[in-house]
Amino acid sequence: MNKENSYTAIIEAILFASGDPLHIAKLAGLTSLNRAAVRHQLEVLNEKYSDSDSGIQLLRLDEYYQLCTKPEFAGYAKEAVGVTREIPLSSAAMEVIAIIAYNQPVTKGFIEEVRGVNSAHIVNTLVEKGLIEEAGRLDMPGRPITYKTTTGFLRSFGLESLDELPPLPENEDQINFEDLQGTENE
Repeated sequence: MNKENSYTAIIEAILFASGDPLHIAKLAGLTSLNRAAVRHQLEVLNEKYSDSDSGIQLLRLDEYYQLCTKPEFAGYAKEAVGVTREIPLSSAAMEVIAIIAYNQPVTKGFIEEVRGVNSAHIVNTLVEKGLIEEAGRLDMPGRPITYKTTTGFLRSFGLESLDELPPLPENEDQINFEDLQGTENE
């Protein structure tokens, strides 16, 4: 095995063993390659899976990568590992995740201001489902938690990055997170 193939195999083994999406910086650290070299190896790996009859694909989720089942074989894989039917998100949860995706990072207060109703339970449910996560805290009274989408969100919605979100229509009455930062804890 030549050195190039060796690095491709190493990255493939790491991604397989992880099971979860790994950031390109983590792959670079584990292989002692720079990010450009890791990207090249990932392209080689992607071609390998794209050009074959494999049931596996390399999934890119922004700067994260993961080996996963090709969609046409997902039903077999779910049955094999005993995954039950996935419960779809409610329309309220879809509203909340859209608010977060387009405005992240945001606080529960911002989400509630946009929706006009308490959204704490929905935010907590989305965190449990791995679609959103804490992004930090604001430097203001009460230090409210901010939330952002995860690689699980990208995977669930079939996106490689947030840049693929459809554009929002322009609306002069739209609420911006920056406009609310000074009013959240008044």
